[in-house]
Amino acid sequence: MDTSAYLKAVVEQTGILADWVHGKDAAAPVPTCPKWTLADLVDHVGATQRMVAMLVGAQMTEPSGAFAGYVPGPTDSGQWRAWLSDGAAEARQAFASVADDTPVWDPSGGAAGVPFWSRRLFGEACVHRADAAAALGMRYELAPELAVAALEDWLDTMASRGYWENQPGFSDAMRGDGQTLHFHATDAPGEWVARREPDMVVLERTHTKADVVVRGPAVELLLVISRRRPLDAAPTLEVHGDRALLDHWIENMDWVANG
Repeated sequence: MDTSAYLKAVVEQTGILADWVHGKDAAAPVPTCPKWTLADLVDHVGATQRMVAMLVGAQMTEPSGAFAGYVPGPTDSGQWRAWLSDGAAEARQAFASVADDTPVWDPSGGAAGVPFWSRRLFGEACVHRADAAAALGMRYELAPELAVAALEDWLDTMASRGYWENQPGFSDAMRGDGQTLHFHATDAPGEWVARREPDMVVLERTHTKADVVVRGPAVELLLVISRRRPLDAAPTLEVHGDRALLDHWIENMDWVANG
């Protein structure tokens, strides 16, 4: 997927989310993000899209201006559909005004800029729509190709140098001496091997033996690896090898635990 395709999907995924949450109980708990209510979830999605739109549209090379421009979500859930849809449209317009090589700050440590943020907003929209589904009792569906792209975003972000350096709890938990986890989608092209090293997580797109292998439908992989669905509630996934290694990986996703 390229930048325009990611932003098209951001608008589509946010539109589904907006329809789901419109007029719902703002105080409803979000079981996949235990610290959040539905209002917190809506606020996070819409405010993040607006902050990224500011970063990209203004071609910011440091983030303080975008953080200072934080716009909270409406307290009236009857305004949520329009507010979320407007935020996604603003983001799409901002990305249309720049090129992939336009200098823009991002937290990855790799100066990925515009492509990083287009994919990140897409991954956010997909995963947080799963949060809304859990809160509202909705059925979550995502095309296999989109689920692979969202999983790619999740894994690549977690394995980035910037995440390692800025999340000491995660890096302390993930330090290793070569332990490997293989994630394999069976309904769309997508395979990743994560290798735990003393100073980073190395992510490779390859097919190879690993200490633990998880394979199955891409959407189930996405939900389990992002901790939106317990592994025991995903019977279509096959696990071979060191289950404890996989459990450790999932349990130490502090990013997920805090939303």
